Amino acid sequence: MVIGKKSNHNWVFWLTLFALFCLAVYVLRSVLLPFVAGIIIGYLLDPLTTKFTKWGMNRTLATLLVMLLVLIFLVPALLILIGIIDEQLGQFLTELPRYISAFIKKMEPVFLELQDHFPTLQPEKIREYLRSNMTNNLKLVGSVMGGLVSSGFALINLLSLLLITPVVAFYMLRDWDNFLAKVKELLPQNSKKEIMIQAKEIDRALSGFIRGQLSVCVLLGTFYSLGLYFVGLELGVLVGFMAGLISFIPYIGSIFGFVVSISIAFAQFDTLTPVIHVALVFFIGQFIEGNFLTPKLVGDNVGLHPVWVMFALLAGGVLLGFLGLMLAVPVAAIIGVLLRHAIENYKQSSLYR
Repeated sequence: MVIGKKSNHNWVFWLTLFALFCLAVYVLRSVLLPFVAGIIIGYLLDPLTTKFTKWGMNRTLATLLVMLLVLIFLVPALLILIGIIDEQLGQFLTELPRYISAFIKKMEPVFLELQDHFPTLQPEKIREYLRSNMTNNLKLVGSVMGGLVSSGFALINLLSLLLITPVVAFYMLRDWDNFLAKVKELLPQNSKKEIMIQAKEIDRALSGFIRGQLSVCVLLGTFYSLGLYFVGLELGVLVGFMAGLISFIPYIGSIFGFVVSISIAFAQFDTLTPVIHVALVFFIGQFIEGNFLTPKLVGDNVGLHPVWVMFALLAGGVLLGFLGLMLAVPVAAIIGVLLRHAIENYKQSSLYR
């Protein structure tokens, strides 16, 4: 009976602590973004830093070297990418009226077919509706995207992200092992072994999904961007980059990139062959992702179902905005591991049997 009371007290303590943590995150959501970003960067770069320390390098020096390497390779790549996207956006907005006219002209057979089946239908009104709405909507999207690119992606240029995130990432990366050791010391002695088992499963899920999926997104975005660029698609680099970037959301990235690319290609090109080439880029990309990239880089032991990932991203975005999107997958991985262990304990309990 006494054990039951202790168990109940433990559950009350952990649930209260979890509720207070969630409340603190929600209250402080407006200032947490650079800190969360720094912690995630530190987590992502920890294996490389650990590898340098295993070669006999001091942890601080290894951290500085890793941060310097990231700075050397990442900043020029971003500047080149922003320049290409800005150029393509300007060209696309200039050619936009021609694209819309070409699209409406190619839809003429469809209008005539509809008029044969529905005599009361007025094709001219449909043309005018498409022309006005497509022009307004595409100009709005182009202006917004152009503003983001010309400002250097305003979110990334926020002062807090530029100044605080690298500092947090540096200290988290330098003190990662010490931080984990201190957390391990604070764990309850009677349940430390079980917590460490769950923590290792959570780390395996996070490293498999975040590190692996990030690599997949970068490689896939590079392939799509280069493929669409060589096909000659206007805005191909931007669309390919965006399709790769959001590929961590199951199926959404490829569907988005395919639909947008085919729409642009249909309006831009006068023949069907380039449209087929655009479609081939995505078919080949999906084949490479499904058969090589995801199995090798992400693996089968992640334990995150695609539906669960989509729900977590949607819920995180609604509740906490961009911060919620960053926290969604880690929280989903933690909840998934805890639920699996809870179900195993339930099946071994007298209540189930």
